[in-house]
Amino acid sequence: METVLAFVIGGLYAAGLYMMMRRSIVKLIIGLSLLGQAANLLIFTLGRLIRGRPALIAPEATHLLEPFADPLPQALILTAIVIGFGVQAFAVVLIKRVYQTVGRDDLDDMKATDEP
Repeated sequence: METVLAFVIGGLYAAGLYMMMRRSIVKLIIGLSLLGQAANLLIFTLGRLIRGRPALIAPEATHLLEPFADPLPQALILTAIVIGFGVQAFAVVLIKRVYQTVGRDDLDDMKATDEP
């Protein structure tokens, strides 16, 4: 399973970089989103994929006897998803404002709005 996820992560990174190299600001934001999702999947995969129980120790036990799911990567990914959603919402508003100002989504056309 980790091998399949490694190829999926590589594909997401490649697609994200490809989209970020385009001239459109919409494609830039989509590429940034793909890179974020690839990073989330990478952290999830590095946290080991095991079907385990929550990391709770019974009061009479001194340590866990069964494999348990590591909660730290899950918490990091949840935080990254929320932050990524906020960045994407800001990007949508930014794209709308840029399109109202410039009239296009081409990044090269935005240089014309700079004052000398």
